[in-house]
Amino acid sequence: MNPITLVAYDMFESTRLTGKWLGATARAFWGNPAFGLSANPLPATFAAWGEVSERAFDRMSAKPDWGIAAVVRHGRDCLVNTEVVLDQPFGRLLRFRVSDEHDPKRPTILLVAPMSGHYATLLRNTVTSLLPDAEVYITEWKNARDVPVSEGSFDIEDFTAHLIAFMRALGPDIHVMAVCQPAPLTMAASAWFAEHEPEMLPRSLTLVGGPVDPDASPTQVTDFGAKTTMGQLEHSVIQTVGANYAGVGRRVYPGNVQLASFMMMNWQTHASAFANQIAATARKEAHDFDRHNVFYDEYLAVMDMPAEFYLSTVHRIFKKREIARNNFSYRGKKLDLTKITTLPVKVIEGGRDEISAPGQCAAALTILSGVPEHMKAYHLEPDAGHYGIFSGRAWHQNIRPVFLKFVRQHSR
Repeated sequence: MNPITLVAYDMFESTRLTGKWLGATARAFWGNPAFGLSANPLPATFAAWGEVSERAFDRMSAKPDWGIAAVVRHGRDCLVNTEVVLDQPFGRLLRFRVSDEHDPKRPTILLVAPMSGHYATLLRNTVTSLLPDAEVYITEWKNARDVPVSEGSFDIEDFTAHLIAFMRALGPDIHVMAVCQPAPLTMAASAWFAEHEPEMLPRSLTLVGGPVDPDASPTQVTDFGAKTTMGQLEHSVIQTVGANYAGVGRRVYPGNVQLASFMMMNWQTHASAFANQIAATARKEAHDFDRHNVFYDEYLAVMDMPAEFYLSTVHRIFKKREIARNNFSYRGKKLDLTKITTLPVKVIEGGRDEISAPGQCAAALTILSGVPEHMKAYHLEPDAGHYGIFSGRAWHQNIRPVFLKFVRQHSR
């Protein structure tokens, strides 16, 4: 256990708690009704700053609830229960069971959520929008700080193993949709099935904004990976979980570090959003479920990734481009992506995606050369950013209908 990285982890946590305490103190002090006797707007502004700050720092350590209690099917409200189908050391497979006994058989969709610093609840809107038309399962990755060291390490091959276990548990009558980071590894899992259990291949595979070939269209993310050596990366961002968590001693890439790097990419936008929210709070116009809080309650809720997973992703997916070059090895054996020949594949990209720019995910259609052209499909949403391709107006109005049409086309 490296004491320096252990101190760094605890120092970051102490900073977060200090920020939360300062916010709570400002809210309590400046929110005193006595200040309401004055026409001076500063007390209300300071109290609003405290309220917004306290909420922001608090969200960084809290795992959001799914909060999907019901869904409408054929004009009827149907209750939704979240069930654990399979529990693995670093992730679990969830099912959203809809209590609609009279509903005909619907396609089954497995959403492969990213392990990229946010919880799977980032796809809450995606799940909710699909439940009226499909049975939905999702991969929910665990916060590495809560996984005991005794469970061992977890890299991209272990991630692939988890995917294989999840897909096998559901059987072949599913449609897999991988969002962002897991797109290349979902291709690898599919290649494993194509070679070893072809009868277990899913009905279709949809890849959404993933870094299949990071060099196809460089972004700030890919530029950072190219300019930074693995040694520099390991020493600068990898920390050791402190004593307050079950995973004490585990080396992780902290979610707070990932969050800071993402926010710095668009710091002016985020600064403006928080300034506007403070002003709205001071005017008593803000509420728990306004647009700002709904977005940032999820965006600020971050989780730690196992160090091995983060480093192997950068080294093998971004630097060595093992998926892009069809040179990915799993448990000592190469997985040949060209052996996938019967799996319909659809790629969805956002024209304004600042994380996985257009072209990175589309490379899959070329790499999967064994798939006939008539079984491939592509959709570019011109005005959608990274989050817009699976949540928000672009997803609901344009992408979701296209995706469901593809799923129905390849359902039996």
